[in-house]
Amino acid sequence: MPGTCVTEAVAAVMAARCVRLARRGLSALALSLRPSPRLLCTATKQKNNGQSLEEDMGHNEQKTEPPSTDKILLEEKVKLEEQLRDTMEKYKRALADTENLRLRSQKLVEEAKLYGIQGFCKDLLEVADILEKATQSVPKEEIKDENPHLKSLYEGLVLTEVQIQKVFTKHGLLKLDPLGAKFDPYEHEALFHTPVEGKEPGTVALVSKVGYKLHGRTLRPALVGVVKEA
Repeated sequence: MPGTCVTEAVAAVMAARCVRLARRGLSALALSLRPSPRLLCTATKQKNNGQSLEEDMGHNEQKTEPPSTDKILLEEKVKLEEQLRDTMEKYKRALADTENLRLRSQKLVEEAKLYGIQGFCKDLLEVADILEKATQSVPKEEIKDENPHLKSLYEGLVLTEVQIQKVFTKHGLLKLDPLGAKFDPYEHEALFHTPVEGKEPGTVALVSKVGYKLHGRTLRPALVGVVKEA
């Protein structure tokens, strides 16, 4: 019995020592597994840096690449501005064409007012020519009181000729009698050329038929004879 008691006491002591050793080992293991504050701080900084980097990259992507809606609106704005420029150019060209057409039409109307009587004037010129020939055919020595009928007829023809010339002048029809003037191919028509003493070559020596101008435009050139060098 005494030996058994000793054996049990030794076993109890050994068991208690093993328990203490086991507790110490567990404590050391727990301490070794606990993360250190320095490692936790480093990990936190890395995590924060990673989030900041992702946020910066996201901001940069937003700055470099606008959203699809804004891009579409920008393209539409550019297209509308180009269309506006084209429309304004077309509008200005249309205004210029309209103004040119208005000026041309106005000029045509004015010319029609001025030269619309051109055909009628040409017909009246024949009447004026007959009156002029009639007055020129009357012998001046026969126009006297002893021949009252011829005198009255002659005076009537002269008055008629004067009145018709007044009407011509009123409507812009002017008589061209270029005797002694320089020959002008735009106003005169040369029937012949002949040397004449005392006359400068190139001048009008004879007027066979007077001419007329309507508002500065030659309606009928004067038929003339021109002096040439001998």
